[in-house]
Amino acid sequence: MTGIALTLAEVESLTREALAASGVSAANLGPLVASVVAAEADGIQSHGLARLPTYCEHALCGKIDGRATPVLEQPRPGLIRVDARDGFAHPAIELGLPALIAAARSQGIAALAVTNSYNCGVVGHHVERIAAAGLLALGFVNAPASMAPAGGRVPVFGTNPMAFAAPRADGPPLVLDQSASVIAKSELLQHQQRGEPIPLGWAVDRDGQPTTDATAGLAGSMLPSGGYKGAGQALIVEMMAAWLTGASLSLDASSFADNKGGSPRTGQCFVAIDPGPLAGPEAAERLAHLFGAIEEQDGARLPGSRRIAARARTAAQGITIPAALHARLLGYATA
Repeated sequence: MTGIALTLAEVESLTREALAASGVSAANLGPLVASVVAAEADGIQSHGLARLPTYCEHALCGKIDGRATPVLEQPRPGLIRVDARDGFAHPAIELGLPALIAAARSQGIAALAVTNSYNCGVVGHHVERIAAAGLLALGFVNAPASMAPAGGRVPVFGTNPMAFAAPRADGPPLVLDQSASVIAKSELLQHQQRGEPIPLGWAVDRDGQPTTDATAGLAGSMLPSGGYKGAGQALIVEMMAAWLTGASLSLDASSFADNKGGSPRTGQCFVAIDPGPLAGPEAAERLAHLFGAIEEQDGARLPGSRRIAARARTAAQGITIPAALHARLLGYATA
């Protein structure tokens, strides 16, 4: 496959130009561009430039309001609510995170609910920012239904990722980011775009039969990770990210993948905790002791370690994307 090499600076420029030409306002560009660049830097291609055509299409067709101005309110000292107003999630989260961090430092614990929102990129990036401020962080995100409950066939939940991050005194935050399904739906979309089969065990078709066809899997249902455990996680995330925020339930949300329907109006919920008053003065040393016991074992690694390695590699070497994707993005940028 012919590839086009890009530096991260070129990724940033291409992303900014494509989104601006698609009608995204200058005020909303920053968080969106940063999200795409960060995904490519971390080697998470499914949330990088590969997703950018969908962002552009949804802004162009009006499924997402690229010029929406999110609105913040604080109904309680420890509760922040941001209405994305049918716009992109990233500007809404960007507005809410400083207020969340300030409230957690003041109250000890705080929550941010984002409603009437959309795909937010890599959930781990948002909780990482909270942890970089010295706080423990949890993130919950619902998505349009693509996963049936364990034992069922009809999709009720999205892949519904959740993420956790913890500050570290001697390095970048520890970040754990995982979906409730065996694999993220974006991986099926990438296989479909490349015309490649998917491994058995990722999804079933409309009849509930295992499939290696990405298109059949997208039309059928993703499989929950660990069966009932994954379905249970999806339910928890659904309660936190959709029900608690007043957003659309996954089963009522329009697809992230096509131009049909109105805004998905999904939700995100973030919880921030100041660990100091609870964990005590030796908190950093105890955490280092725990992490050290993991890292010193042959074959073991901390969550997120590959992501850190990828950042160093892409910063030095850049990335390579399919020529067809590059041409498509240039089409949006010069339209």
